[in-house]
Amino acid sequence: MRKEFIIFEIIAILAGALLGYYLHGAWYILLAIALILGGMGLFDMTQTKHSIMRTYPIVGRMRYWMETLRPKLYQYFIESDIDGRPVNRIDRSTIYQRAKKELDTMPFGTQLDVYEDGYEWLSHSIAPKDFHKLDHNPRILIGNKDCAQPYSASVFNVSGMSFGSLSSNAIEALNAGARLGGFAHNTGEGGISPYHLKPGGDIIWQIGTGYFGCRDEQGKFSPELFAKNASIEQIKMIELKLSQGAKPGHGGILPARKNTPEIAAIRHVKPNTAVYSPPYHTAFNTPRELVLFLQQLRRLSNGKPVGIKLCIGKKSEFIGVCKAMIALDIYPDFITVDGGEGGTGAAPQEFSNHVGAPMMDGLAFVQNMLVGFGIRKHIRVIASGKILTGFHLLRAIALGADCCNSARAMMMALGCIQALQCHTNKCPTGVATQNPALTVGLVVADKKIRVANYHQETVKNFVELMGAAGIDRSSNLTRSHIYRRIFRNEVTTLEDIFPSLEEGCMINNNIPEKYQQDYVMADPDRWN
Repeated sequence: MRKEFIIFEIIAILAGALLGYYLHGAWYILLAIALILGGMGLFDMTQTKHSIMRTYPIVGRMRYWMETLRPKLYQYFIESDIDGRPVNRIDRSTIYQRAKKELDTMPFGTQLDVYEDGYEWLSHSIAPKDFHKLDHNPRILIGNKDCAQPYSASVFNVSGMSFGSLSSNAIEALNAGARLGGFAHNTGEGGISPYHLKPGGDIIWQIGTGYFGCRDEQGKFSPELFAKNASIEQIKMIELKLSQGAKPGHGGILPARKNTPEIAAIRHVKPNTAVYSPPYHTAFNTPRELVLFLQQLRRLSNGKPVGIKLCIGKKSEFIGVCKAMIALDIYPDFITVDGGEGGTGAAPQEFSNHVGAPMMDGLAFVQNMLVGFGIRKHIRVIASGKILTGFHLLRAIALGADCCNSARAMMMALGCIQALQCHTNKCPTGVATQNPALTVGLVVADKKIRVANYHQETVKNFVELMGAAGIDRSSNLTRSHIYRRIFRNEVTTLEDIFPSLEEGCMINNNIPEKYQQDYVMADPDRWN
């Protein structure tokens, strides 16, 4: 669009000048208009704040004109889904405002229907804690008895998004923002790129079924290449992805149009071809082998924290993993629970909409099993699935998480407007594309600050919410702190919806009836 605008301007200026000189002076009006628009377009292309205007000079201003007409026009045209129904307008606006350090307070009280089914709220205390006396940067130490290099993680970090799915500018801005804000950046399964490393932010290296960054010529796991990359100082943790919330059981997809020679070199694949990650891992075949593989990764990385990421499917399989952990006395340092509502740029609709447990259900189950088997003390739990606000952080931690990851919100902090072009390589904001004509709109120096701002403000609001509940540390949050309206005249707590288990009940012949069949079916030496 930038090239087209320049060509149009040259033609308009020449036409106005020639027509005015040879035909009639009135044509000089065209020249004046062309010069004015040229000046505005030049400003748009050189400013660094707005990706749309930078990529689409003059035309891109329409989005921001509508933004000034809030709440009606902007919310309808920009913040609606395909059918025109509102989609999370309030949370989305909050992300943009916090990223830009704009005022995010709300006039006229809540904009939600507090009597609608599903409405949730925090039970506050008459004796709240003073926010100014609380820890504004709560952190969680990740690393158990077998970990030689434990990592102190923020309660809020960047979830996995690969270079290839996202542009180089987007990856660099996310990592630079993570360094500014003191939080971690998950690479996604696409391997470690120079854009992850250049800013110097902390990295969680995610390894998927394609073993990108640690694969041999046949696509199998390479211990030698893994050890080489795991030794990079910036890499603080290793995450083995068993399944992704948006498409569990499907495997990742990198469309051919996004598989540039640069990306292919990083992933060790052929360029300009569609890359399909297998739906399952080839480095292990049973829960016991999975646990042993995690120990191998920990050893090869010289004792860095190692964990798994999964969306809960068959409960018996996770219980089988728990049995294998106990039998071997080997435990992952962390488990990331992804939800079926997670996002992706490329997945069949049936998988996105109907496969995998939602994050809250999966998170409550994982927490219950770790407590029930008496192994929660060895493992940190991370929640990932539409974490957008401080309340979402608080709710996930109340359910059992120690900290949270977010992808969707971090993309919005970069400038994503949910144009739904992620899979086409035509993302207009330069976030999810490899087209240089579009990525030029995303300026790292500006967007890294927005990412850090969003993280800081969200964590701040999470701490304020804890204080309002009379709590001074996140470990004291419980499911009883969150209420939900399930019918117009019926209210319950998350504890009632997701009852907690007693410590050790799964190994003390006191297994709750709802888990007995899954427990019997669970086998540490086979899946399914």
